[in-house]
Amino acid sequence: MTYEESLAYISRLGRFGMKLGTERTRAILDHLGNPERGLRGALIAGTNGKGSTAVCLAYILQSAHLNVGFMPKPHLVSYTERIQLNGVPISEGDFVRILEKLLPALDEITKEVGQATEFEMLTGMALAHLAPRIDRLVCEVGLGGRLDATNALDLGVAVITNVDYDHQKYLGDTIEQIAREKAAIIKPGNHVITGCEGVALEIVEDHARRAGSTIWRLGREIMLESKSRGWNGHTLAVTGPGFEHSDLSLPLVGDYQPSNAALAVAAAEALGDATNDAVRLGLASTIWPGRLQLIAKRPRVILDGGHNPAAMTKSGAALRRLIGHERLVTVFAMLRERDPVQLLAALRTLDPGAAVFTEPGSAAGHAISSDQLAAIYGGGAESVKPAQAALERAKELAGPAGNVLVCGSLYLVGEILANSEAAGC
Repeated sequence: MTYEESLAYISRLGRFGMKLGTERTRAILDHLGNPERGLRGALIAGTNGKGSTAVCLAYILQSAHLNVGFMPKPHLVSYTERIQLNGVPISEGDFVRILEKLLPALDEITKEVGQATEFEMLTGMALAHLAPRIDRLVCEVGLGGRLDATNALDLGVAVITNVDYDHQKYLGDTIEQIAREKAAIIKPGNHVITGCEGVALEIVEDHARRAGSTIWRLGREIMLESKSRGWNGHTLAVTGPGFEHSDLSLPLVGDYQPSNAALAVAAAEALGDATNDAVRLGLASTIWPGRLQLIAKRPRVILDGGHNPAAMTKSGAALRRLIGHERLVTVFAMLRERDPVQLLAALRTLDPGAAVFTEPGSAAGHAISSDQLAAIYGGGAESVKPAQAALERAKELAGPAGNVLVCGSLYLVGEILANSEAAGC
């Protein structure tokens, strides 16, 4: 089997649709001999910020001289990004070998509990590859928590960054319902770290109490002070029960990123791995592509993968604070599973001078028509395909002194990032 054939196989599993629950993942892990048993690390859920929190934690743990497995979701450029060892994605050859190792068991698993999904297979593959090689595992939850494939794991630390509206079709229509889904990653005796507020925090606290868990809450047990350094990121200080880390440098842009970093520091402390040097070096080294990432100047081209209303509004406000009243043109695409009215309303909060709509080829037909989006948006909108042509049109509209924000879809952001890297930008 070639790498391309393995991707085609995984893609076919995706056609079976969304099937929530952990029973198929547990069956896969059973057939692999339960490689997840004994692993320590953090399972990280939340509507927004879980990827940034996870990558900050992974860098801290690596800086503590630990071998760290990282399971982020989704990928930007290559599927192999979803299985990483010490920041390096799995090779295409190893990806194929791990899949081939699982294939003989699939028929039996299908007979027992039904056809495994794409994400369940990836969870099994990641653990089969990483478990024998790592000291710690940092795993980002895919969707929700309670019924996500990754909830088959108990890593000792459960992080819930925040709760907002997203994936209501699967998680519920209220903050309370969504919070219950995410809080369900808490296992008995876990150390719980959270940035939740309001009713969502109350629900997380209740789950932690019933699980007999220690809970550290941002703004209570975990205290944060931060100062923006503009496009250079932030300087911050994080304190908590028995720990204090000051004068930390975080290169991630966006005024919400210090909170994500603080949760990561607290998680590292909960694991017992947060030496002063590890925290300082880890945060200073953190790289997280596609999150208010500046890839070009004159005009500035910024990539941001936020793809729900809350994420887009927050990142847009952060960008506006960085660029002030400078001209901004957006390049936007979105998937059919989301509500265009809600996302376009979030897009308008950025006050762009023009909006160029497109369709990423990597979305394989799952994107909403750019013509349809432009029609809904109205004045100042254009539809341009393919995505690279849309970017060039946006740069033309922005002018050398302006700004271009590529947003709305991780598929779009990944496609533009890959093109940029190929061009040597």
